[in-house]
Amino acid sequence: MALQYKYYKYYFLTLGVIVLDQLVKLLVHFKMDFGYPGQIRIFDDWFKLYYTTNPGMAFGFELGSPYGKLILSLFRIIAMVAISVYLYRLAKKEMAPGMLWCIALILGGAIGNVIDSTFYGVLLNNAPDGASTPWFHGQVIDMFYIDIWEGRLPEWIPIFGGEHYAFWPIFNIADAAIFVGVCIILIWQKRFFKDTGKEESVTEKAEN
Repeated sequence: MALQYKYYKYYFLTLGVIVLDQLVKLLVHFKMDFGYPGQIRIFDDWFKLYYTTNPGMAFGFELGSPYGKLILSLFRIIAMVAISVYLYRLAKKEMAPGMLWCIALILGGAIGNVIDSTFYGVLLNNAPDGASTPWFHGQVIDMFYIDIWEGRLPEWIPIFGGEHYAFWPIFNIADAAIFVGVCIILIWQKRFFKDTGKEESVTEKAEN
């Protein structure tokens, strides 16, 4: 039992991310009005709750094909399974715990958005107009709005200078879990792999 917990404890974090992500999304869907009329200011206009949906990939990108959304949803499911198996294998190899917790965060975020894409077109009837089927065509619900910056870039900046831009990401808990997991891995990757090297060295000495 203890050995199983050693391997599976990381999936409890994944499950926690999924449950919290879905709970918040459903509360937003059933309790908030869509778009600007339903926004709730938390810190003035800088941070607010804003109910919107994302029909495609991150930042609203979409695959230019009638089957683009279906392909994207199937890709997400495959990626979810791959990450889940990868997490288990790394746990068995005694990878640094920090790395494993980060992958668990990423997995929870991936599954959270997969649920939206797979089922929300049917359960919440939010598939885009013209979708061939509501299955696998659900739109991802976003709600956290951060108005980081909006304005005109200086003329001296190449290519983009003189143009007006707005940087205001809108995301959900699943997105945040993925972002945090990836950032921690990038920042602490040397330490994670260094810790793994130490654990492997100790294991080899014990075996000898």
